[in-house]
Amino acid sequence: MPLLEPEPGALHPRDLGGPSPDRVPPHRAAGTPEPLRGELTELLGAEKVLWKVSDLVRYASDASPYRFVPQVVVIAEDIDDISAVLSYARGRQREVVFRAAGTSLNGQAQGEDILVDVRRHWAGVEVLEEGRRARIRPGTTVLRANAALARHGRVLGPDPASAIACTVGGVVANNASGMTAGTTRNSYRTLSSLTFVLPGGTVVDTADPLADEELARAEPALCRGLMAIKREIEADPALTARIRAKYEIKNTTGYRLDAYLDGNTPVEILRGLMVGSEGTLGFISEVVLDTLPLDRELCTALLFFPTLPAAAAAVPRFNEAGALAVELMDGNTLRASVGVEGVPADWAGLPRTTTALLVEFRAPDAAGRDACARRAAAALEGLDLVAPVPSVTNRFTGDPGTISGYWKARKAFVTAVGGARARGTTLITEDFAVPPSRLAEACAALLELQAEHGFDAAVAGHAAHGNLHFLLAFDAADPADVERYGAFMEAFCRLTVERFDGSLKAEHSTGRNMAPFLELEWGPGAAGLMWRTKRLVDPDGVLAPRILLDRDPRAHLRGLKTIPRVEAEADPCIECGFCEPACPSADLTTTPRQRIVLRRETVRQQPGSPLLDGLLGAYGYDAVDTCAGDSTCRLACPVGIDTGALMRDFRHRRHSGREEAAAALAARHFGAVETAARAALAAAGRVPDRVRNRVLEAATGAARRAVRPDLVPRWLPQIPGAAGKPPATRRPGAEAVYYPACVNRIFGGPADRPGPPLPQALVAVSERAGKPVWIPRDVRGTCCATIWHSKGYEEGNRVMANRIVEAAWGWTAGGRLPLVVDASSCTLGIAREVVPYLTPDNRSLHEELRIVDSVVWAAEELLPYLQVRRTVGSAVLHPTCSTRHLGHEPQLRAVAEACADEVVVPDDAGCCAFAGDRGLLHPQLTAAATAREAAEVTARTFDAHLSSNRMCEVGMERATGRSYHSALIELERATRP
Repeated sequence: MPLLEPEPGALHPRDLGGPSPDRVPPHRAAGTPEPLRGELTELLGAEKVLWKVSDLVRYASDASPYRFVPQVVVIAEDIDDISAVLSYARGRQREVVFRAAGTSLNGQAQGEDILVDVRRHWAGVEVLEEGRRARIRPGTTVLRANAALARHGRVLGPDPASAIACTVGGVVANNASGMTAGTTRNSYRTLSSLTFVLPGGTVVDTADPLADEELARAEPALCRGLMAIKREIEADPALTARIRAKYEIKNTTGYRLDAYLDGNTPVEILRGLMVGSEGTLGFISEVVLDTLPLDRELCTALLFFPTLPAAAAAVPRFNEAGALAVELMDGNTLRASVGVEGVPADWAGLPRTTTALLVEFRAPDAAGRDACARRAAAALEGLDLVAPVPSVTNRFTGDPGTISGYWKARKAFVTAVGGARARGTTLITEDFAVPPSRLAEACAALLELQAEHGFDAAVAGHAAHGNLHFLLAFDAADPADVERYGAFMEAFCRLTVERFDGSLKAEHSTGRNMAPFLELEWGPGAAGLMWRTKRLVDPDGVLAPRILLDRDPRAHLRGLKTIPRVEAEADPCIECGFCEPACPSADLTTTPRQRIVLRRETVRQQPGSPLLDGLLGAYGYDAVDTCAGDSTCRLACPVGIDTGALMRDFRHRRHSGREEAAAALAARHFGAVETAARAALAAAGRVPDRVRNRVLEAATGAARRAVRPDLVPRWLPQIPGAAGKPPATRRPGAEAVYYPACVNRIFGGPADRPGPPLPQALVAVSERAGKPVWIPRDVRGTCCATIWHSKGYEEGNRVMANRIVEAAWGWTAGGRLPLVVDASSCTLGIAREVVPYLTPDNRSLHEELRIVDSVVWAAEELLPYLQVRRTVGSAVLHPTCSTRHLGHEPQLRAVAEACADEVVVPDDAGCCAFAGDRGLLHPQLTAAATAREAAEVTARTFDAHLSSNRMCEVGMERATGRSYHSALIELERATRP
């Protein structure tokens, strides 16, 4: 038996609610049933089949208001896997749904049978023709694709607000557009070619000159049927005119019937039909998109109007002036955005009717920007603008920081408003479009309809294109509230179609919420052609039934998810998935969204049920142990949900009293711990490598088994001990106090890298710049407290947090000198993370301290006084997650650029998940987190591999086989006389 175990029942929900009527039923406790589990395992391999109930639950939710638990989840690795699953499903009358990012807002990423994950193994971008085109795999996020294109001055046409997380495959499958795409820059209009797999297993590459010939041979009935529908449409002038008219405004309701008019062959027709088909006609395995120029000169304003109709009425004026984007945000949206970083606090007091327009002009150069500014100024004349709070300026600007703040507020619409909703309510996000000339009228009608049904929805959208989004919340656990929502949706759909001849779905694609209303918008004739198209392409009904086509008039009310209350840190989550690409454990266990989804399901369950026990049994490793605790999820979340903090709290809950006491004892006697660690590493260094590694690996392995893996790290041969004592320094004349972090006092730099260790390098380069630093003699036994903080040891954290602040106060003469810290995670720890654990007196002392990261010290205080004498040709840079939290990436890059002619930050750079010692505890976490960045790094040769934290450097060394070291060490070498 382990000597120390997690406290029994520590992760059970605490007074968070009770059993829910929509909880996963008890018979699902065993997970995927047989023979489904066994047959798919035999077909694909055990590693590609997720079958535990916890796996099924974490895939059961997406950004939509729906929840459907699949029977099994398949992690598809290639087209062969896709074809095998489709063949299996056809032979056994089963259903298949594809899921990539799960950011869709209408349940398109959820299935009730076989759910296929097409995100994990499907990322990649190939830039073609100097950026004019891009070949993109479907699991690639829009943000990642645009990062590759930006080097060529190009950008994708679609620009959804969820670009940080949504994938290109999903964008094309839903014909997403976004703030500037309109009807001309969307997926349909910028698509060059597709490769897709039909339900029958046929693979079609629309760029292949022989594609039609091969399709006719493989699927003759399909080809005949598609051409028959084309002829039927073209023979009906009224229908043809109706189809063309429907796409003059934004429209993603149903299949793109204009594909039959725009395509001349079956392959060309299918290429168009696949766009916006929501995975119901095939799997898109590769996309080639035409790109657009990336105009970098901006002229932007956030303009405030007294009412929503008044703002809407001003939109045509900016359209005529040539604005690329005109985004609308109503009062509810503006007030809810106050929690978003950079949004002024006084917006919370805006009058309810206040509405803003975010107007942006873009140009390729300064002359074009000046011309835009003149047109913008002319458009402002005579407008009824208001300035209800001091932060409102109603002026156009080109300042990048200000513009970035405006767009953060706009892009956070769904998450910010969703996070501010009443606790326990379900969020609905809908979008519609009307002719832009009737936008003001539609806004007034929408407000009136909301009031009639008792809703106070938030409204925002792409006003330039007559496309608005609205959010409303209701209690999905209350049948009466569900009926109220249903009545509103019925009235809204009739209003949009019958009064405005608008689109029920403008850019989010049909989805479960609008499938019952498709015929209302299109009429029985056109809707019938869509049903025929589905039967032609998917005669067995394998792909995504009920997602785009559904004749049940109440289908949109089925599967609505309740939102049980959970811990306060996570409760605002609307399960949007923005956090997932940033999560180090996304490809290993769970993501922040999935951690919260699983937590909510434990709250739904009956206490003591086997299903609850199964969920909690898996949660310890899948959610708590393998969370890096780096909180990069908070950076990605528009409302700042820190799932890492919640997992640290769960770690604390799992500690026994003995374990907490042991951790506190280690903090009180950290000087002895540090001395012992240095001595052990020094002794190990005198033993031959092979013997040393074998003995220490065996010893740490035995200790992990005897105690607990989360307490004892594995031995890693790559980490040598620190070389000797810190360099001698003098306090008189020092410009700063230099605090060598314990990680740099205990561990040394890479053994194969010549030159001084980091402490010697920083002291030398500071002296060289005329800014000498002083290292206190009594730093031994102090620490930034991150060791205890990351594991949830509260008493140990408290001991060390107060010790370091008291010591720093004395070292810096009461804050008169800055405290320079040489590890980014330790800078973050001392500057921010210790604060909640300080006594009131020490919190006052902390406020007087100036905590400066060594990278900032070098970039801002040393570089102006240093002479660079030698540089390396190229350097690859790994910004740590702490560097990102602190906002120090520009300074890290500046130091690197002083040392190298070329500096590259990999597009896939992210948290290495080493997280202090978590990479020692769970090395598989670091391997999963760094895989994509490592592939970029090892694809070419670099002269230097740089970062700003020793343990992160070790993590990257393990991932790449390359030797990483501090950018400060490289700076010392570059400026050495």
